[in-house]
Amino acid sequence: MKNVYAIRHVLFEDMGFFAEVLHNKGYSLHYLEAGVDDLSALDPTAAELLVVLGGPIGVYEEQDYPFILDELRILEQRMAANLPTLGICLGSQLMAKALGARVYPGPAKELGWAPIQLTPEGRDSSLHHLLQQDTHTIPLLHWHGDTFDLPAAATLLATTPAYPQAFSVGPRILALQCHMEVDPRRLETWFIGNTMEINHNHLSVRTLRAETQQHGPALVKQGAAFFAEWLDGF
Repeated sequence: MKNVYAIRHVLFEDMGFFAEVLHNKGYSLHYLEAGVDDLSALDPTAAELLVVLGGPIGVYEEQDYPFILDELRILEQRMAANLPTLGICLGSQLMAKALGARVYPGPAKELGWAPIQLTPEGRDSSLHHLLQQDTHTIPLLHWHGDTFDLPAAATLLATTPAYPQAFSVGPRILALQCHMEVDPRRLETWFIGNTMEINHNHLSVRTLRAETQQHGPALVKQGAAFFAEWLDGF
């Protein structure tokens, strides 16, 4: 059985329904808890797939969260070896930094459900499963305030008006700023864990819950097809 290591920063930001896709593809999923497990001991080449998940900290906060330096080292070595790597939200920002790009606070937070726009390269990638019309996808969950410059080695796959949303480096290395992995049945844990941020940004939990019920089923169906195709590409 193939192994997946997933570095997790907060418990509710896990692999979501991607975990079931991995199981169906013959992968065994193992979580590593940032700040608890010793990431300095991790062999960057040890697993068939490495996933770095989201979290509320910034890539530039390594003095407060020293494990960020371990994550950057792991990503640098793994991507240099062209091994399958996926970053989601904070994970995508760490990948951008590891590839030499700048990561910094964005102009405004993106919180809630909204589509992304695929570039021509994005439409030719496994992200095409998320298309709804023209170049725009079905609504996806966004929960970020930081952004990054596109790494020199990367191909831009998707954007929103304010942020890059996805890039790749060949078929094995993929970074997703938005959350395509979330299990709608478990998003209530996000609403509880992020209550201060929701209130601070004048959002409505009831609206987020209603949008989750509206858009969640399509995300699971089309998102699973996207992820399965990406896994089959290496």
